Amino acid sequence: MAAPLIGLTTYREQAAWGVWDQPADVLPTQYADAVLATGAVPVLLPPVDQTGAADLVVARLDGLVISGGADVDPARYDAAPHPRTAGWRPDRDAWELALLDAAAAVELPVLGVCRGMQVMAVHAGGELDQHTPDLVGHEQHSPGGDVFGPIDVATVAGTRVAGLLGERLTVSCHHHQSVRAHPGYTAAAHADDGTLEAMELPGERFWVAVQWHPETSADVGLLAGLVRAAATYATARQPV
Repeated sequence: MAAPLIGLTTYREQAAWGVWDQPADVLPTQYADAVLATGAVPVLLPPVDQTGAADLVVARLDGLVISGGADVDPARYDAAPHPRTAGWRPDRDAWELALLDAAAAVELPVLGVCRGMQVMAVHAGGELDQHTPDLVGHEQHSPGGDVFGPIDVATVAGTRVAGLLGERLTVSCHHHQSVRAHPGYTAAAHADDGTLEAMELPGERFWVAVQWHPETSADVGLLAGLVRAAATYATARQPV
């Protein structure tokens, strides 16, 4: 059996390398390295504005990661922008929502990371809290710059996330927004300050999302779980 193929959505940003300074499709290499470390093959998925493209892509994948990145456009959940909400990417919002539509149609295993969790909540008809420090009174979930905040998290007993990671763990966070409403999803982990840090669909399908960055940690339990689900998915769709 070939290694599962895992799609990773990418940023589209102005970037500089060598003699070049121009728009580029980029993603921290930790994502691809973590996928490789858990026995799968990564494929980068830049934003595509073409009807039917998401269905074509998903038909060739065994699993999908909706990666971290910029804020989601508040118009996607009928909200006015908070003063601290900025830099949303309409092209990426549209692409990732289309990928989730296509993934849901075929029950493709999906993992959302940070922004990815927020996109998955919005895709389900949910809402976001646009500046979490307004609720919790501190900046530890996103300390600023390129620094991750260590957050103590308690998982919810009986969830898939608890089964993969145990009862408590310290995670690496970089989010100033969080999920307020998540229709259809089960809460799977909370920070000690009450912030929702993970959610999942009930049942057998692997649709899991976390606010933290599992790709930055030596513990790749979530990605390993995705890859196992992707391998099962790939086997099930093989012709007999």
